[in-house]
Amino acid sequence: MNGRNAITIISMMVLVGTEVFAVAIAAGWAIAGIFDLGERVGHVLMGVFSLFAAWVMLQLWRRATSIEPLRSPATHR
Repeated sequence: MNGRNAITIISMMVLVGTEVFAVAIAAGWAIAGIFDLGERVGHVLMGVFSLFAAWVMLQLWRRATSIEPLRSPATHR
């Protein structure tokens, strides 16, 4: 396992994941609040947007591991 690439990818996933899920939760809360949809609909919107955020994170993981492979040996510079 290439530790250097793993640290890079995991760090990027933590940073981007925090932002993506924060936006998903905030968007559900804001849309429900603006249109006065109620607490239950707000939670449903947060869940739907969080599922979309999880899909975005999966796509990001796939692309990141294709660029920075985890299984290849580390190259020394």
